Amino acid sequence: MATQTITAENIEATVSGDGIVILDFWADWCGPCKRFAPTFEDASDRHPDITFGKIDTQAEQALAGQLQIRSIPTLMVFRDGIRVFSQAGALPAPVFEDLIQQVKNLDMDDVRKQIAEASD
Repeated sequence: MATQTITAENIEATVSGDGIVILDFWADWCGPCKRFAPTFEDASDRHPDITFGKIDTQAEQALAGQLQIRSIPTLMVFRDGIRVFSQAGALPAPVFEDLIQQVKNLDMDDVRKQIAEASD
């Protein structure tokens, strides 16, 4: 599956639904972003059940600011509308694949329970 371009206009609809969404915050001038791009694209091809989106932080500065992106590349992962991971830095392919499997294996009922307990 090809990656999608995510903007301020479509981010809410993209991350709020069911399923897994992985976002890559990047910029054209960022060397580590360019080196991570093929890993991200390969993962999108191997996991057609996941939505992979790229956010150009130069074009979407307000969105990057709203999501508190301080360095790039940054990966942000949502599952069933809940942010379950956010980390700056490019991941090696095996580590990225492991992250994807961990997100797939999450018990979302337990995650929702933990969120509810933390907000009490």
